[in-house]
Amino acid sequence: MSELVCVGVVTGARGIKGDVRVKSFTAEPENLGRYGPLLDKTGKQAFGIKVTGIAKGQLIARFKGVIDRNAAEALKGTELFVPRDSLPKPEEDEFYFSDLVGLKAELEDGSAFGTITAVENFGAGDVLEISGPVKGGVMVPFTKEVVPVVDLDGQRVVINPPEGLMDPPDEEAKG
Repeated sequence: MSELVCVGVVTGARGIKGDVRVKSFTAEPENLGRYGPLLDKTGKQAFGIKVTGIAKGQLIARFKGVIDRNAAEALKGTELFVPRDSLPKPEEDEFYFSDLVGLKAELEDGSAFGTITAVENFGAGDVLEISGPVKGGVMVPFTKEVVPVVDLDGQRVVINPPEGLMDPPDEEAKG
């Protein structure tokens, strides 16, 4: 089996008949079920899924064999994966988040900046979480301006930090 790519996560139950809420990480969330059966992170458990709607930015779906709220609630937090070869090849300047995690981040002058530990989207666009430059890490917007180079073959990204990112906190903010 090819490498697995996370395409969503069950965020909770909805209703009493076994429906679940799913946060989709796909470009078109409603197409989550079109990549074939979804798998758990081991690749051993498969989930047949039928998307029934969208509410508050999340999919509402039914999983085969999940027929009540208790079973749906038991799935909360389950990450959903598909084999990488079932996904379309990314276009130029498009990346699967799983390809970015672990890449080295460097500044434009080539100096080390850290390592990408996660890619998040809290609703205002994609953000790279980078460990290393400061205690606790930093988050930078994943935009062409801030991340002008993504070199998957070289296992690195180039960071042009936004103004103020590396400034120490002011004394007022500490108090």
